[in-house]
Amino acid sequence: MKRILITGGAGFIGSHLADRLLARGDSVAALDDFNDYYDPAIKRQNISGALQNPNYRLYEADICDEPRLRSIFLEVQPDVVVHLAARAGVRPSLKDPNLYHRVNVIGSQHVLDACRGLGPRHLVFASSSSVYGGSTDVPFRETDPVMRPISPYAATKRMNELQAHVYSHIYGLQVTMLRFFTVYGPRQRPDMAIHYFTKLISEGRPVPMFGDGSTRRDYTYIDDILDGLERCVDQPFHYEIFNLGENHTTSLLELIQIIAKHVGKPAIIEQKLLQPGDVEITYADIDHARELLGYSPRFSMDEGIRRFVEWYNRRDGT
Repeated sequence: MKRILITGGAGFIGSHLADRLLARGDSVAALDDFNDYYDPAIKRQNISGALQNPNYRLYEADICDEPRLRSIFLEVQPDVVVHLAARAGVRPSLKDPNLYHRVNVIGSQHVLDACRGLGPRHLVFASSSSVYGGSTDVPFRETDPVMRPISPYAATKRMNELQAHVYSHIYGLQVTMLRFFTVYGPRQRPDMAIHYFTKLISEGRPVPMFGDGSTRRDYTYIDDILDGLERCVDQPFHYEIFNLGENHTTSLLELIQIIAKHVGKPAIIEQKLLQPGDVEITYADIDHARELLGYSPRFSMDEGIRRFVEWYNRRDGT
């Protein structure tokens, strides 16, 4: 049994990871500040099952509160830290870049310092495909230059990778950085496109399509992401970066059509201008993750969307 601390542990990915680790017998401590980025009641529903498990502990705290963070580390004494806590989203970061820097960069610095000074040497750290910026040289490889992010959010995630590399190189921290590619599935945040479009189509309301629908994304079903995360929890590296994606792209128009098919209603499309910070394509080369992690995504977009719509129609938090 491992003792695992998950920051952002009540969120979409964090709550699913906690459930998976608890199911295999690990001890899980989840840290979350339940901020108002979206309704905190959604997060509380996410962890309602985990709270019934005696091997689960919840800490309501902010990673920017360094004394409180360090006290949690001392109490939990984790073997592994999975750092998922962050302010997410490209477009919101354009409105409040200072908040994104404070939470994602300074807050993450506190997590790194706690790992350095209080014992855990194994850190799994969420990065993002947004670090690739507006590159159209696809598929994206971990060895690609990533020096030109095009949103404050993307800049903070690249800064996280650099911060973590310093702590690995200087202090010997074992760090695995994971560049997630548009994760979706049950419990996905309500502001994310798949969740939002499903709601609009179900209610017969217009779906905003930014651009002509030709922009493409590499969408990754939550269970595939969890497979990658679980492997990283069990296999520390000195310092590695992995793409976790589906290695397949879907256009925005195709995405809307797939959702409409599974909702069983036509999509009323309202075309809009492309938004600042949007990119033309994301597309993961996953050869590195295949080779070192045995990562092999299993869910097609059609199957993943079918499962998401089924959950949306239930919305019981499972």
